[in-house]
Amino acid sequence: MTVDHAGVVTLVNAMAADLLPEVAPGVDLAACRVPALADAAAAGSDAFETEHHGRRLRGLRRPLARSAWYVRDVTEEHARTDALLAERSRTAFLAEAGSRLGLSLHREQTLRTAVTLPVPYLADAAVVVHRPPPPAEDQPHWIRYATGDPGPVTGLAGWHTVESVPGLVEALEGDLTEPSPWLDAELADLAEVLPAGFGRPGTVLISPMPSAGGPAGALVLARRRERPGFDKREIGLAREFAGRAGAALAAAELYGEQAHLARVLQNSLLPPALPRLPGMTLAGGYRAAGDSLRIGGDFYDLFPTGDGGLFALGDVCGKGVGAAVLTGRVRQSLQTLRLVEQRPRELLELLNRALLDAPDAARRAQFTTLLLGALRREPDGGLLIRVAGGGHPAPLVVRAGGGVETIRVGGMPVGALTDARFADAEVRLAPGDLLLAYTDGVTEARGGPTEPAMFGDARLRQALATGTGLPPAALVDRVLQLVDEWLDGQPHDDIAMLAVAAG
Repeated sequence: MTVDHAGVVTLVNAMAADLLPEVAPGVDLAACRVPALADAAAAGSDAFETEHHGRRLRGLRRPLARSAWYVRDVTEEHARTDALLAERSRTAFLAEAGSRLGLSLHREQTLRTAVTLPVPYLADAAVVVHRPPPPAEDQPHWIRYATGDPGPVTGLAGWHTVESVPGLVEALEGDLTEPSPWLDAELADLAEVLPAGFGRPGTVLISPMPSAGGPAGALVLARRRERPGFDKREIGLAREFAGRAGAALAAAELYGEQAHLARVLQNSLLPPALPRLPGMTLAGGYRAAGDSLRIGGDFYDLFPTGDGGLFALGDVCGKGVGAAVLTGRVRQSLQTLRLVEQRPRELLELLNRALLDAPDAARRAQFTTLLLGALRREPDGGLLIRVAGGGHPAPLVVRAGGGVETIRVGGMPVGALTDARFADAEVRLAPGDLLLAYTDGVTEARGGPTEPAMFGDARLRQALATGTGLPPAALVDRVLQLVDEWLDGQPHDDIAMLAVAAG
């Protein structure tokens, strides 16, 4: 359409007439009934954009002999732009949700993330209603975060509250029907879980939080009355987010169960605190081979007897949890068998038979090297030790004068052969002497890049000789420190040590 120098419309083509039926030749453009166009003409502006009769219009003025306005329909262009921006926003939200939900494997942290992420993007307040894992009471709990809250708030919801909110019971039971907005929700129904002063919510959207193991909870999103309701795109986004949050919560619960089982296993398999035995001092040292559970195949144990004690130190073949399971079996067997036999060599023979008689012994093909030592106090303050060997490195005796002796006992690994043979030897410790039993993780520890050789027998004997006179605990710590320094952070085998001294 064209306009003369006085601002009066002189020509309107068919397209302009269709888009702007209020504008006709002879109309003063600054006074026309299209406010945005009239304002632009009055202000001398060269452009305008407006919603008119359900269309998005954009106009540009170009100076000719007269002025000409080019008006076009940009409705679809705006719709595509809005859709693109909305999809980018949705993608960014889900990407952040996936990242933050995947970062935590702790249940409480996952719940906190599930309620903080939707606010304020999807709602003014978000609530997750869930049931805590056993042994907690079978009552629905909730966690909430709302605009203005310093942090998430938790509480216990009564079943009457859950049942009074339409759709909440169904969501907790895993109803996967398409969620729909709940309009004009009454404050009384949600007052228990919404923040004080929130007022009556305008729109509430409830979505189940499904997971592979069953419903993990329900996500409740509430908007204030002055905010528009949920559109179809937002409903789909809320459902997808609820699904991801449910999967993350289930993963966190599974991780929690596994961590609990790991702690129970670890506590049952870690070397025990050594009991105090009259007339003697003992100390143990332990390092697992880099296993996150701190359990492995090396072990030691000590059982009090009527005239002293019985110690065991062994090395089960393998590493990690598999070796730790056999370690537990060996320790439990010794705990039982020592009630009927306390002579070291004979006890090794019984243990060998017990391990080979296990139902899965042939399939497992696992064995252990082992030292058993019977400790007996003597009237002069010394200590008599009878040691039996099952294919284990020989123990060392550090004399008070600084000498280091090897107690050769030999023997064959326990649980490997039905006709295995075992040997024993006797050694006496005078006051000031010390016996050290150790696993091959000590001598076979390989150094860092600058020292790839093994720690070896010679370095161990030198460490013991220079530690003469140290109490058992201090000597064990010294050897562990030297081995750690030698390793220089390199991977290593399991390590166990047990030191015994008279006094």
